[in-house]
Amino acid sequence: MTARRSARHILVWLLVPAVAINLSVFLWPILNLSSLSLREGLPGGALGDSLSLLTWRALFTDPFYRDLLWFSIRTAFVITAIALVCSYPIALFVHRASDRWRNLLIVVCISPLLLSAVVRTYGWLLILSDTGFVASFLRAIGMSEPPRMVFNEVGVIVGLAEIMMPYMVLSLLAGFGRLDRVLEEAAASLGAGPFTVFRRIILPLSLPGVLLGCLLTFVLSISSFVTPKLLGGGWVLLLATEIYDEAILTMNWPVAAGLSVVILVVFGLALLAYGHTAKKLERGVA
Repeated sequence: MTARRSARHILVWLLVPAVAINLSVFLWPILNLSSLSLREGLPGGALGDSLSLLTWRALFTDPFYRDLLWFSIRTAFVITAIALVCSYPIALFVHRASDRWRNLLIVVCISPLLLSAVVRTYGWLLILSDTGFVASFLRAIGMSEPPRMVFNEVGVIVGLAEIMMPYMVLSLLAGFGRLDRVLEEAAASLGAGPFTVFRRIILPLSLPGVLLGCLLTFVLSISSFVTPKLLGGGWVLLLATEIYDEAILTMNWPVAAGLSVVILVVFGLALLAYGHTAKKLERGVA
């Protein structure tokens, strides 16, 4: 019994640093944001001493904030879907490459992460601008008036989808570890075509990686600020850009804090959905 008690005491003391770090750098800022959202915003960025629910009443009743939340979630879902569709064949090709080339291909896939998101965003500004490569190519093939692709939702989605692809590829590669070519060869020997093999074997076994990549991409997309601000040109309003405007431009700190709490709630719901779906997949495989 004495040995067990001493072991428990050791475990408790080992957990103290981690708990203290989480309380200081995670829980305390969240509580601070929550309390800030309950303060009364005064002109010039000042805060009233009394607590008020006016900020949360506005967030729940004002159609602008409801549309902002819905638009941000929808845009993040679209970006996640595009990144998944574009990254899946790349990740599958890298997974099936020979050992000689696999590591090199992985480095190539994640090499964009070595560049700042600001630099990559400015690159997309040049490519998608009215005089950029895409517009010039469309004019060369006969389109007199190419569609505008910057300072609107299209540019934000294209830029963020490309920026999120390395994260999606890495998540998918982690999920592809469950794939076995023997199962595919066995299905083919029984008469299954390539599409049937993909639908019945490859896709189900890779779903954990798909879920992880979608979660990571969705969370990073809905909280992204630099790319929507630059490619959107101030015309595309998302939660992160609105938080910046409320905190820096209008200096409405309670609204900025309330929107930050809303983003955290969305993160929590996404994590709950991911955990629930992952457990269902594990039970199905088992």
